[in-house]
Amino acid sequence: MKLLLDTHLLLWAAGEPRRLPAAARKLINDARNELLFSAASLWEIVIKRSLGREDFRVDPRLLRRGLIDNGYAELPVSGEHALAVDSLPTLHKDPFDRILVAQSIIESVTLLTTDSLLAGYPGSVRRV
Repeated sequence: MKLLLDTHLLLWAAGEPRRLPAAARKLINDARNELLFSAASLWEIVIKRSLGREDFRVDPRLLRRGLIDNGYAELPVSGEHALAVDSLPTLHKDPFDRILVAQSIIESVTLLTTDSLLAGYPGSVRRV
């Protein structure tokens, strides 16, 4: 199964794995699953880090390199992804989360999240 991790799960998997819910840890550690991260997550980290958010203190360059070195595939944001946001219901106002949902739908991958609002979107969004 292809799994796209939302930004917080990505940060926890890379730097604080003890914070991962058990269900997320099991899916991430299953070698049969292909792990993906979105360029949108890196963009979110850059922006929120520059705003001084405590939960986004990681160096995004080091994070990206570490994810790639550990077998994660990077999912770029395409125009098709951006346009797909327009067809989503407005369950969630965070533009970064909305693009992740659109990517999961367009790419037919499962978006893993701990966010109950995200789990309400159509498609393959899985709350762990």
